[in-house]
Amino acid sequence: MSDDAAISKPSHFIKQIIEEDVAAGLHGGRVVTRFPPEPNGYLHIGSAKAIWINFSLANDFGGQTHLRMDDTNPEAEDVEYEQAIIEDIKWLGYDWGDHLYFASDYYEQIYEAAVKLIKDGKAYVCDLDQETWNDYRRTPTEPGRLSPYRDRSVEENLDLFARMRAGEFEDGHCVLRAKIDMNSSNIHMRDPALYRIKRAIHHRTGDAWVIYPMYDFAHPLSDAIEGITHSLCSLEFENHRPLYDWVIEHCEVFPSKQREFARLNINYVVMSKRYLRALVEEGRVSGWDDPRMPTLRGMRRRGYTPDAIKHFLAEVGVTKFNSLSDYSLLEHHVRQDLNKKAPRVMGVLDPVKLVITNYPEGQVEEMDAVNNPEEPEAGTRKVPFSRELFIERDDFMEDPPKKFFRMGPGREVRLKYAYYVTCTDFIKDESGKVIEIHATYDPESRGGGTPDNRKVKGTIHWVSAEKGIRCETRIYDRLFCVEEPLKVEEGANWHDGINPESVQTIEAVVEPSLAEAEPGVIVQFERKGYFCVDSVDSQPGKPVFNRTVALRDSWGKGK
Repeated sequence: MSDDAAISKPSHFIKQIIEEDVAAGLHGGRVVTRFPPEPNGYLHIGSAKAIWINFSLANDFGGQTHLRMDDTNPEAEDVEYEQAIIEDIKWLGYDWGDHLYFASDYYEQIYEAAVKLIKDGKAYVCDLDQETWNDYRRTPTEPGRLSPYRDRSVEENLDLFARMRAGEFEDGHCVLRAKIDMNSSNIHMRDPALYRIKRAIHHRTGDAWVIYPMYDFAHPLSDAIEGITHSLCSLEFENHRPLYDWVIEHCEVFPSKQREFARLNINYVVMSKRYLRALVEEGRVSGWDDPRMPTLRGMRRRGYTPDAIKHFLAEVGVTKFNSLSDYSLLEHHVRQDLNKKAPRVMGVLDPVKLVITNYPEGQVEEMDAVNNPEEPEAGTRKVPFSRELFIERDDFMEDPPKKFFRMGPGREVRLKYAYYVTCTDFIKDESGKVIEIHATYDPESRGGGTPDNRKVKGTIHWVSAEKGIRCETRIYDRLFCVEEPLKVEEGANWHDGINPESVQTIEAVVEPSLAEAEPGVIVQFERKGYFCVDSVDSQPGKPVFNRTVALRDSWGKGK
């Protein structure tokens, strides 16, 4: 179980409900929650909110959280997604112990519950096709019409349901419906389907079944079978709760109770699986793990950390009302977390050569560089220094203004961890672009000091041109450049909001200590941002870096 003790978790309405239930001795004071993903795609940060709520609440009350795969739709599900879900939840830091379950484990029990409803006169086999049924069901503001098959006898319904299971009918020929209320203002209570015929090979049960329970029937029964005390879900299931309660009551099973919380919404992000799948299948991103995606796979590949995500979720909080959270708040927590953990290195993203003309040719010195000023125990490392270096192009100006404290003709700056240098000259190409800068160094200033204790205002980073490693670096921005991508004007397409500059690939130069950096390692390029060694495209000796986040919010302010 994840230790969330360091994460502030203020009280909220669900926690208060559980406190009251425990105090009243409900279910013997037990607290059992569950996270029930459908294995038809990858988890995203919205899923992380449900995971965090369920696991952290159960942990707060000494309870247990179950992981249950809601595998009732064989056409959309795959073992690949199951394994990814398991890995992603473990990456977040949570463990369900021996409590991994599958809705398909309960198919026989769910079937028997349906038989009970038929015997009790509360379910019937309906032969209306979906289009005709939609006409019978009508809308919430007008009464529905009764199915002509609603008054079939118990015996006939039992026979037809058994024949459905035996595979005597084609897909779509009929469904099993609950007999509830065709005049209900809640459309979910108008004789909802409980079972449909679907000849599809299930990845766990094979062809053993040709009928599959609907989510709204399988879900409350799965909760009841597992003895879930608090079934927590997002607010879009609020209208499903009366059906959840109806199934629990009329099937006479363990009285699990559903509670809803507001889902996570973040500006500049889409989190519907349908739209995320479209981004992948249409080739607008490289895959579910593209670092621009809000999937946990993508976020991990980009360098976001579990602690940063959980701190963000804790600050957003648990409420009953949907709202839009600011992506910058998530980036803030990523910075806060990585500032404490990420070692510092030097990397130059837009290199221009700096030649120190009075430095001995062929000489290489090892400079002591601090690994992380936030963690003194992280120690130091050696960084090679040579006559020819690379610095950032924007650290030099040919005609600098007064408040530009970096390099310019005649100006002295400090090369971090090394020497004071003074610009003496520069060379341009035919287009007028600066391609080389010349400077002299003060041999007495090694490490940042001088005998006369003179000070300079500018300190810049560098990489040895001889020893540095050239590598591919990807600078990511937000995938969408509109705040709410799915809110589009009539005639427009949500694709129109995709940011055409959401990724920029450049060749950077980094210090040689990074040559063998392992995939997933996160570092801070001093003054430039946090970067993660790509887990897919990196090779031994040839790391590829994904920028996790800049050192400050640069959205709309230039990069």
